[in-house]
Amino acid sequence: MNSNEVIRLLQHPMTTVAVLGGGIGGLAASYYLCKIPQVTKVIVLESSSRFGGWLWSTRRSDGAVFEHGPRGIRPAGAVGRNMLNMVDDLGLGDDILPVLSSHVASQNRYLYVNRQIHKMPSGIMGLLRTVPPFTRPLLLSLASEIMVRKNKNEDESIHSFVSRRLGKELADIAVDSLCRGVFAGDCRKLSVRSCFPSLYNAEQLHGSVVLGMLRASGPTPEVAPGPLAQKAVQESWAQWSLKRGVQSLPESIAEYLQASGRVQLHRDAAVKHIVPSASGWKVHLEDGVVSADHVISALPAKALASALPSSCQPLVQQLQDITSVTVAVVNLEYDGSILPVQGFGHLVPSSEDLALLGVVYDSVPFPQHNRPDGLTTRLTVMMGGAWFHEVLGAPETVSEEHLLSRAVEAVRCHLGVAAEPSWSHVSLQEDCIPQYYLGHFGKVEAMREFIRTNNLRLSLTGSSYDGVSVNDVVFSARRTAQQFGTT
Repeated sequence: MNSNEVIRLLQHPMTTVAVLGGGIGGLAASYYLCKIPQVTKVIVLESSSRFGGWLWSTRRSDGAVFEHGPRGIRPAGAVGRNMLNMVDDLGLGDDILPVLSSHVASQNRYLYVNRQIHKMPSGIMGLLRTVPPFTRPLLLSLASEIMVRKNKNEDESIHSFVSRRLGKELADIAVDSLCRGVFAGDCRKLSVRSCFPSLYNAEQLHGSVVLGMLRASGPTPEVAPGPLAQKAVQESWAQWSLKRGVQSLPESIAEYLQASGRVQLHRDAAVKHIVPSASGWKVHLEDGVVSADHVISALPAKALASALPSSCQPLVQQLQDITSVTVAVVNLEYDGSILPVQGFGHLVPSSEDLALLGVVYDSVPFPQHNRPDGLTTRLTVMMGGAWFHEVLGAPETVSEEHLLSRAVEAVRCHLGVAAEPSWSHVSLQEDCIPQYYLGHFGKVEAMREFIRTNNLRLSLTGSSYDGVSVNDVVFSARRTAQQFGTT
């Protein structure tokens, strides 16, 4: 959107914005729009029967809570502060479950390599010594990284970047596992510039990742910390959740929007197609048409592509190029304390097991989510991702029984747990994590340039573009809403 279009929108006495998608991105965009006087009406259109998207918690009647999507949220950086400011504003501060940096779940993270659980090196001694599964001290890799020449390419795969700067072993084991845990993706295809912009920028600005981190002047004051964000710094939080699970966040936003009097929330309202009109857009649903001055799409890229008219063909093609992967999430509950180690969980490199991405030891960081009567252990096993079709088959053909069996077998082999789980839940999250492949940043820039050049009253937000974490999605929504005024 060009500057004249922004001015026209701000001067418009009645600005109606249609927000496509009621996941955390769409809800957050609507939340920020509510704080802008120039926006008088917001219409949220969600295709499913519930708001919140991948933020989905099961709350059992006995008090236990299980997460089927994101769980612990990090408080660090501008995006972390921004999220905590929102949580504060929604009145959720008293529901926060913080995990401190000193907690065992923050200190201990594991890798499953060569059929064994290995603790990731930490602290100065961990850097100085050779710690299996690595064959040399990590400090040697860090020291030699300073001497590596800067790459002049516009983009590079994460695996190539880390291999070049820190060595192939770190790339093959640690970074491969990390990308499977964060993106459920293949580090040999994912873009370092889009997935880890801080690493890319450190090399470009300082010629070295290590020097870039040492010379960093700290977080930019882009977002002023509110009371909750200040508390997170003072108490040194590493992550946090909410007493009734992270689903409480979209639920609270939806309540806030409902109470604002300026937002219409529509469930079971799938967008069929959107057509430009003289005043903005006509949004066609199954049972009617919605008129809006502006559209903010928080839909997955491919879903928006299928709704756009043929006049937007270059944009449609670019949107279709952004693919997503499917993840099987299996929640398990065991009676008693069954873990041989204490920590956040363990990740599995692709060389060890293509199907299994990792296991989260949910009861360690958030014991408050265990049922209050009797000692139990909650785990989450994640499978598939970029390898889903190759190792598990087409999602529509995979049975819950098969996924549960694979998950229980992984817990038995990796953690030595012979017992059967006392409770389980299998969920198949289809196309849940967009994959930022090489050149992703250029595609997103080209999309937004097409929108500006053609004066389309359309904005793109959500995990398809500017980051896949909950923090990133909410911050992207804030920046999208800011074009209408100040928040």
